[in-house]
Amino acid sequence: MSTVVRGFKTWAERTAASLRRELDLEPIAPISPARLAAFLEVQLWTPRDIPGLSQASLDQLLIHDPSGWSAVACTVDGDDVVIYNPKHSAGRQASDIAHELAHIILGHEPGKIVLSQDGSMVMRSFDRQQEEEANCLGWTILLPREALAAAVQARQSTPDIARLYGVSERLVQYRRGITGVDIVAARTRRRRSA
Repeated sequence: MSTVVRGFKTWAERTAASLRRELDLEPIAPISPARLAAFLEVQLWTPRDIPGLSQASLDQLLIHDPSGWSAVACTVDGDDVVIYNPKHSAGRQASDIAHELAHIILGHEPGKIVLSQDGSMVMRSFDRQQEEEANCLGWTILLPREALAAAVQARQSTPDIARLYGVSERLVQYRRGITGVDIVAARTRRRRSA
């Protein structure tokens, strides 16, 4: 069951459109997570960029268990930073980065990373509502309803949409289901053929 409050999805769509305007992008244009991060003055790091992280922790994150984590937003010396997993696919990285940028846009409490004296790392706590809000906003920023509707109306396939917007096919399928764009496109086609 979703913990996103009523009206949040509409707000997320408006926010995605507003960010595109502020970045001088067309409403249905793809958005680069790196460009959005730069606009928001958020640094993007991989674990190799974390000062003081031990080689053992780097090996754990990047070699032994790269599928065990995705990304985290945190504050380093007063600056917002997103640390993401460079071992994931490009589409997954886009989703992870957008999710963490959404936390920052929403003003959620940044994640806390604690380095022990031996250089090992402990990650942050989990808040279900904040995670759902960040998913909703992040994924909407990457693939807003208007852009998805245009792609579906043009009969683009899920893989083609994923490539165009730099996201995973899974994200496209999720957004197709949650937005109802396929139902609207089918109705439009029926009306035109009648």
